[in-house]
Amino acid sequence: MKVALIGASGFVGKALLTELVSRGNEVIAIARDIDKIESEDKKVTKVAVDVMDTVKLIAALQGADAVISAFNPGWSNPNLYEETLGGAEAIHKAVKASGLKRYIFIGGAGTLQIDGKQLVDGPQFPKEIYPGASAVRDYFKVLKQEKELDWLFFSPAIEMHPGITVGRTGKYRLGKTSPVFNEDGRSILSVEDLSIVLADELENNAHHQEQFTAAY
Repeated sequence: MKVALIGASGFVGKALLTELVSRGNEVIAIARDIDKIESEDKKVTKVAVDVMDTVKLIAALQGADAVISAFNPGWSNPNLYEETLGGAEAIHKAVKASGLKRYIFIGGAGTLQIDGKQLVDGPQFPKEIYPGASAVRDYFKVLKQEKELDWLFFSPAIEMHPGITVGRTGKYRLGKTSPVFNEDGRSILSVEDLSIVLADELENNAHHQEQFTAAY
């Protein structure tokens, strides 16, 4: 399979790139700064594109069988809301224009629900990332209206960050619109196992036009 990976230089993107290549996939690794993409594997084609340049992004997607977006403009970005939402909408537009159908967007845990309420609206949700999380939530509203693409909105576990050092276990449990908690009441997953979840999904095509999540 040939996979177009948007945001291949980021925390999630780098782990995904490693997992996809390890399974024999060809990857079109897309990032604004391709010097940050460390892989030198022959199955990886690095393409420098700003996602807001939809013409170049459409060109970069040609030949792919599926698209995974790990786009994130950076949690410390002063224009976090605008660039998160604008980037997501630009990617959506480019994927549709490219003629591709399979599209996986990696969102955030903030859109997951407990007792019918999204985590992003909870009193304990981190204020420093609220602009980005609310932008992702607003994009999800747009995505849910999409009827042509075979899209997926993946929400990582609540605890999925560089501090999770479990590594690659290959073990996970799936959920849909609510967090998956372990016996200690934690929703946790390493970035390596997140990558396994999404690589497995590409191979199995188990979800369609819906949100899903995973954790231990």
